[in-house]
Amino acid sequence: MRLAFLDWLVMAAYGALTLGIGLRFAGRAGKGTHEFFLSGRSLPWWLLGTSMVATTFSTDTPNLVTDLVRTGGVSSNWVWWAFLITGMCTVFFYARLWRRSGVFTDMGFYELRYSGRPAAFLRGFRALYLGVFFNVMIMATVTLAAIKIGGVLLGLDKYATVLVAGGITVLYSAGAGLWGVVVTDLILFVVAMIGSISAAVYALNQPEVGGLTGLVSNPAVTDKLSLLPDFTDWRVAVPIFVIPLAVQWWSTWYPGAEPGGGGYVAQRMLAARDEKDSMRAVLWFNVAHYALRPWPWILVALASLAVYPTLGDLATAFPHVDPSILKDDLAYPAMLIFLPSGLLGLVVASLAAAYMSTISTHLNWGASYIVEDFYRRFLVSGRDERHYVAVARAATVGLIVLAMTVSLWLHNALQAFQILLQIGAGTGLIFLLRWFWWRVNAWSEISGMVVSFAVAVWFQFFHVRAGFAPIHPSAQLLIGVAITTVAWLSVTMLTPPADRATLQEFYDRIRPMGRNWSKVVDTESAAGGGSEAPDNDVGAAMLGWVLGSLTVYATLFGTGYLLYGRILAAVIALGVAAAAGIGLFRVLPRIGFE
Repeated sequence: MRLAFLDWLVMAAYGALTLGIGLRFAGRAGKGTHEFFLSGRSLPWWLLGTSMVATTFSTDTPNLVTDLVRTGGVSSNWVWWAFLITGMCTVFFYARLWRRSGVFTDMGFYELRYSGRPAAFLRGFRALYLGVFFNVMIMATVTLAAIKIGGVLLGLDKYATVLVAGGITVLYSAGAGLWGVVVTDLILFVVAMIGSISAAVYALNQPEVGGLTGLVSNPAVTDKLSLLPDFTDWRVAVPIFVIPLAVQWWSTWYPGAEPGGGGYVAQRMLAARDEKDSMRAVLWFNVAHYALRPWPWILVALASLAVYPTLGDLATAFPHVDPSILKDDLAYPAMLIFLPSGLLGLVVASLAAAYMSTISTHLNWGASYIVEDFYRRFLVSGRDERHYVAVARAATVGLIVLAMTVSLWLHNALQAFQILLQIGAGTGLIFLLRWFWWRVNAWSEISGMVVSFAVAVWFQFFHVRAGFAPIHPSAQLLIGVAITTVAWLSVTMLTPPADRATLQEFYDRIRPMGRNWSKVVDTESAAGGGSEAPDNDVGAAMLGWVLGSLTVYATLFGTGYLLYGRILAAVIALGVAAAAGIGLFRVLPRIGFE
């Protein structure tokens, strides 16, 4: 397929705009790492929340949704919808604690909460483990989606795609720091939403689809529409619904949905003007990500079943595409060929926006780990800020080169999603409890990280080769969670906690909920008493968590039923959303949202 001149003009204008923003903030970001990585802790909630939303909408996201819908139906999206529970938990229990900590990165938490050499080792090792290994895997997945889009819409081979996409993104990411990332993300979010909605509208208008009415009655689509799995078949319901809601959300570390917050979500909370803005930012992120965005992607995915029912149909329509990447996730970019000139350019620009917003964020926070938590902390300290900014920019370039290389080895988005879930399986509970249970120590995290990684490597590379029967990914997840949880809990009870001075300093600064800390620290100290007393309204936080989750889920369901033409179900769901939303706003002042 060839783009018209108008399409290229639209894409060029978008590219010039993003690069212009990068140049605009390059000078400010170059003043020091405080500006480069945290924007001087001066960002408002709406900008930070939108930046999180833009980051989670990457080029691989609509591809992943399409893969899930085509292979397992709409209900398969519960494998990521379940993470809303994680996100709302962060809003009401952890957001203000992160901002209150005052650390530079979430890796700095380790030497605030734990003591001694184990804490220092954990900080340095995890900075490289997450900032390089994990981060590169995520960016490679995103780049894989860009490869598929470039192949279908632009006729580019995978090498040309990674060079062009990665090269443009690294130019403004390395130059402008977090300032350029979040401001650009605001524009990228708007462009991406326009693009995804436009793609859905034109997909529905294809003759093979016949609009919303034709879509929901199409024989290739009808068995894919349900928002809930078929509970008469537990082989389907358990992996896509029961396990995500019962186990996955609290037990698994996944970028953007870390239990207790972490990664770029923590970076945004730490960059907020104050605790209230950190909470508001994460709340807006969860509402927009789970309630506002999924349906355009889902509609395109469903429509693709009417146009390209099988992989053979995709292969026939796009014979030039590399057979190794021809999977169900290719159907999303395949549906974009029906867009008219001009709008096609805008949609391609929106996908480029999705790519750039995600990659730029991961480059910035990954570089922050490398520079602040490894290079400055362990290798070279005491240099001027411009030196560390230069190292940050070099790290940014290095990360994108690694990501582009790894992307050439992957085949589909779901494959990478499952690998990342497995690597983090069983570690999530540590991140939830470490703020409130004094017994958790550095060895808890080290053992959890090592065991979860070892289990993931076993299942990925050795299990079948050793002669064992293949195991479903959900069963692998449960086994990983069980083994890892038993391992780190055992290590926790067999090793000493952090020293009392460290625990006291942590409590005085953070003032966590609950009375558990009274066993080991002076909870009546000056920093922990009076007007700075701990936030002990656990009941209000729990209620906010439940009401927030219910509001978003009911909105998600109500929108879906409305699109399906099920008016009564839509009215009921949206009514529940409204009632839960009213209750939520009434409880918010009790949690610090004054």
